[in-house]
Amino acid sequence: MEQKKGKLILFSGPSGVGKDTLLDILLRKDPTLQKSISITTRLKRENERDGVDYYFITPDDFEAMLDQGDVLEFAKYGKNLYGTPKKPVDKWLSEGKTVILKIEVQGAAKIKKMYPLSTAIFIMPPSLEILEHRLRCRGTEDEDDLVRRLEIARCEIEKSRGYDYIVINDDLEEAADEVLDIIEKIDK
Repeated sequence: MEQKKGKLILFSGPSGVGKDTLLDILLRKDPTLQKSISITTRLKRENERDGVDYYFITPDDFEAMLDQGDVLEFAKYGKNLYGTPKKPVDKWLSEGKTVILKIEVQGAAKIKKMYPLSTAIFIMPPSLEILEHRLRCRGTEDEDDLVRRLEIARCEIEKSRGYDYIVINDDLEEAADEVLDIIEKIDK
């Protein structure tokens, strides 16, 4: 697949590392960035908004989108499916926008093959202990899900070596500035 004229940023990291908070800061600091909104079969959390944080859809609707070729990539994370709608991403890239995909490690590898000029940024926790503390403090997972997310995090961190950049999220503002510096340097 041919890379369009915009910039495609793949933004990954383990659950609880602060990807959503970082994205909010990035969009505040640079409103020209375009955030792709993923689809998921996961249940909506209390503080989330459909169409803003994710498009929350049924497994049947997810399968229908897959059958119609409307999903750029998808992955199973824990018990749920996550995917990237294809049409808006291609539209934004053709318009020359910088598009950020918040994407799981599995999906990032698929997208990198389809869009070889994309830039992959892995958001790393300062330590696994801090990541566990963050997950426990947010209180959105039961113990089994929390243990599963930590195991997935270990595997994702091992795969971070395949990313173009690794940003440690120890301080949100500093991490956001580092990501913005990376985006600015692309294609210079």
